[in-house]
Amino acid sequence: MPSHDKPPAVLVTGAGGGIGVATTRALVDKGFRVYAAARSATGPLDGLAGVHPLTMDVTDRAAIAAAAAEIRARGDHSLRGVVNNAGIIVQGPMEQVPEADLRRQFEVNVIGAALVTQAFVPFLRPAKGTLVNITAGTARAAGPFYGPISASKAAVASLSDAMRLELAHWGISVVVVEPGAMDTAIFAKAGEVAEKANASLPPDQLALYQAQQGAVLAGMAGLKLSSPALVADVIAKVMTTGKPKPRYTVGPDLRLLGLLSRLPLRTRDRLIKSVTGLGKVPAAQ
Repeated sequence: MPSHDKPPAVLVTGAGGGIGVATTRALVDKGFRVYAAARSATGPLDGLAGVHPLTMDVTDRAAIAAAAAEIRARGDHSLRGVVNNAGIIVQGPMEQVPEADLRRQFEVNVIGAALVTQAFVPFLRPAKGTLVNITAGTARAAGPFYGPISASKAAVASLSDAMRLELAHWGISVVVVEPGAMDTAIFAKAGEVAEKANASLPPDQLALYQAQQGAVLAGMAGLKLSSPALVADVIAKVMTTGKPKPRYTVGPDLRLLGLLSRLPLRTRDRLIKSVTGLGKVPAAQ
C-alpha cells in the first residue's frame, strides 16, 4: 500500500492538451499528485512539481497496461481519481466523413475511455475514488456537421450512467463533466482533419454541402469560447467534494443546449437552423 504521508494521486488522460494541462495544474494546486498521461509530450507540464508524465495512447491496451504497471512501480496501488479527458473531434457531413476518421473518433473518445476505465477501476476501489468522464454539450443536442463528435460523447454519457450504478457498490463516484465550447487547440486540429478529408473529394461532391457549411461557420463565428480553466476548476472541485453531483455543466453556451435538449424535435430543429444559419440557405432544387 502507498505511504500515508503521500498526497493522493489522480490520473489525467489527454494531459498534453488545453483542458488536460489546466486540470493537471488545478489538481496540483489542490495538493494532489498527478499522473499526466498523453500520447507524446506534456509540454507545459514538464518539470512541474507533483506531476509525473506518462506516455499512453488510450487506444492501445498494451500502453495502458504499461502505464498502470508504472504507477504501481512508483508505489501507488490506489488513486483518488481518474479523469477520462483524452479526445478528438471529427466533423463534417456524415455522408462524406471518411470511414477511418469515423472509426478513429470512436476509438479515442469511447473505446479509449472504456479501456482506461477497465484498467484503472481497481485503483479507485481501495480509495473509493472518483471517475470523471468528459463529454460535451452536443451529446444532448447534436448540431449539423458535428454528428461524429456528438455521437461519441453521447456514448460516453450513456456508459457513465450505467457505471454510476455499477460502481456505487464500492463507493466509487462516476461524474460527467460537460463542457461547452472551449478555447483549446482541439478545434483547429479538427479543422485540419476536415480539410484533409475535403481535399480528397471531387468538386461536385465538395459543392453539395459548401453553402450549408459556410452558413454554419458564419453563424457560429460569434460564439464566445470559454477558458479551459473553468473545466479544470470544476474537476478539482469534484475531486475535493465528498459527494459530487453526477453531472456538471461548464460554459455559458450550455444553457441553450440544455434548453434545446428538452424541446420537441421539430422545434429543436427549427431553432438550431436559426442559430447556426442553416435556415438562410435555400433548399436544394
